[in-house]
Amino acid sequence: MSSTGALRRAVFLDRDGTICEEMGYLNHISRFRMYPFAAPAIRRLNAAGLPVMVVTNQSGVARGIFPESLVHLVHEKLVAELAAGGARLDGIYFCPHKTEDACGCRKPHPGMLERAAREHALDLAGSYVVGDRYADLEMAHEAGGRGILVLTGYGRGEYELQRSEWPRQPHGVAENLSVAVDMILEEVR
Repeated sequence: MSSTGALRRAVFLDRDGTICEEMGYLNHISRFRMYPFAAPAIRRLNAAGLPVMVVTNQSGVARGIFPESLVHLVHEKLVAELAAGGARLDGIYFCPHKTEDACGCRKPHPGMLERAAREHALDLAGSYVVGDRYADLEMAHEAGGRGILVLTGYGRGEYELQRSEWPRQPHGVAENLSVAVDMILEEVR
């Protein structure tokens, strides 16, 4: 907890399709490609004093497509590339399970958000989840937060083809992470 004991709002970012290019299953470190706008966008959140967490489903582990050690290598590369761009993450959370495993951490369930909130004294109701899939928005709704859909990765296709079927619409829609950060910073000022 902070010295005042108050909970802080945070920004939770999906990884694939939001921070880095969507590759389907990122099954080799050489396939990791961070978007050029990711580090500057995250750096602006850092400068505003907002904790930034990555929350990502990585079912390729449970499916035997890649080992959990690869997820850690990708996250080390992500952290290093962000650091080279003057940005940092306050936490990385991933779910290695398949949908059939019915765990509480796989998006759209809010388990990763709840764990981060406990570990970092965060106010989920005042926080944002930014991602390229409706599951990211559902996770935000489940936790009482705000979901912003980015149109990178799967976002544009999901938004244009499926939004009429969504029970709840996104808090916002942004062309990419940089524009989503503009929206968040405007609201938290």
